[in-house]
Amino acid sequence: MQNVKKIVLAYSGGLDTSAIIPWLKENYGCEVVAFAADVGQGEEELEGLHEKAIASGASECHIVDLKEEFVSEYIYPTITTGAVYEGEYLLGTSMARPVIAKAQVEVARKVGADALSHGCTGKGNDQVRFESTFAALAPDLKVIAPWREWDMVSREDLLAYLAERNIKTTASATKIYSRDANAWHISHEGGELEDPWQEPSKQVWTMTVDPEEAPDTPERVTLSFNEGKLTHVNDEALSPYQALVKLNTLASAHGVGRIDIVENRLVGMKSRGCYETPGGTVLLKAYKALETMVLDKAALKYREQIGLEFSHVMYDGRWFTALNDALLAGAASFAQKVTGDIVVKLYKGQATVTQRRSPNSLYSEDFATFGADDVYDQKHAEGFIRLFSLSSRINALKQQG
Repeated sequence: MQNVKKIVLAYSGGLDTSAIIPWLKENYGCEVVAFAADVGQGEEELEGLHEKAIASGASECHIVDLKEEFVSEYIYPTITTGAVYEGEYLLGTSMARPVIAKAQVEVARKVGADALSHGCTGKGNDQVRFESTFAALAPDLKVIAPWREWDMVSREDLLAYLAERNIKTTASATKIYSRDANAWHISHEGGELEDPWQEPSKQVWTMTVDPEEAPDTPERVTLSFNEGKLTHVNDEALSPYQALVKLNTLASAHGVGRIDIVENRLVGMKSRGCYETPGGTVLLKAYKALETMVLDKAALKYREQIGLEFSHVMYDGRWFTALNDALLAGAASFAQKVTGDIVVKLYKGQATVTQRRSPNSLYSEDFATFGADDVYDQKHAEGFIRLFSLSSRINALKQQG
């Protein structure tokens, strides 16, 4: 093992990272500093974390509040791109990784560490996301990924490892699902979900009400935007994080935001996951509805192309790259027009836009009306169509001749 003196570990308090702390100390003979990020996963996930880290052998435990930064600096810019990975996934886990890894590097600099570590497996996307951030921000620090080094392969192995060292854990050998939560969403993998023919049972879902059991009366929520940023929910001024929390509360009560997908991981395999993104589903739908009011056809088409490309940039962990900066800059230029109000109806798992208005709206009832108007001469359309289809006409005449 390469000689290192101090390692900062991305620590969650779960079984994997609880075992990683003593493993690093034994195999690298170094001091281990635990780092945990509060990205809105909930107080219950952070309760007792400091004590648990110290009991596992960490010399220190830094818990950093990243909630507002996560929402304002990562989620909101991503929304302006319209990015949705493979048509359905709203990138909840992907968006959290760069802000967490960045803060981990900052803690490493603060404590004078010479190495970084994480508990990501060698099969997943997160190892790439973390280590790409490390490469961009701290190329001088060594990266240690225990799952790619040790010979433990199961939960039973990890539990036995901790038991041998009298390190207490609340984990058991019967963990069914792998879950990851933050302010934007919660993901569920493993267990019955590893069989794509198996319908998810009720115990999979933890954040949203079953749409079949949701209220029979719809609820409407008004979202107000200023230059691409959500500023008010139901006329109440809120910070980015507070607004998302409120939308999560409103939408989850109506079963909004559930998806069940098979996705292509960056490392080459397919995986099946269930995701709950109640507030995010409403927010993105409202944002896109407002875009349709203020962007012309060519602008909206290009913004959609940005969204498609950005979904892969974000999913693949390429936040700290020149391409990311360019795509966000393009989306931000369009977002300057995205000001106005959107009303979304929440009902039985669905979020439906019902009202929209904007001072920058390009919609004109005078032009769009099916009634009589004085602004559009329908005879002009004939010349437009002849020119628009001229190449097809020339091609057909050539083949006939």
